[in-house]
Amino acid sequence: MSLASFQDLLDAAQQQPEPQRLLFVFAKVELPENASAQQLERFENREGGTLTPSLCVDKAPAEIENFAALVTESETTGQAWDMVFVGSLSGRAGIAPSADEAAQPLRFMVNAINNGQVAQFATFDRNGAVLQFG
Repeated sequence: MSLASFQDLLDAAQQQPEPQRLLFVFAKVELPENASAQQLERFENREGGTLTPSLCVDKAPAEIENFAALVTESETTGQAWDMVFVGSLSGRAGIAPSADEAAQPLRFMVNAINNGQVAQFATFDRNGAVLQFG
């Protein structure tokens, strides 16, 4: 499924046959330690860097009004971030997953991001634009 906006993601989550829980991992883009001149240039051109997860949260789609509300809520934590990765967790038999059930999948997301395996997640920048990784 191709997403053109964060609203597309919310709409898709609410249209699934089973209730969903959305998993968010907010990450910063940082310059790698001992960066080469080429890495520095790519970083300065916003084409490279190291992804560092800084904040995780899970929410039911109905708990999210829109992307701006999610950004505003994230700012109350004081954690800086440049992009947010989004995954989902499906419920069973009409029952949505709980926050406790989301804890382990969130850890898996953080590990995947730390390992550079981000293609399977929907990703948005701070302005809500869809990001794609090749």
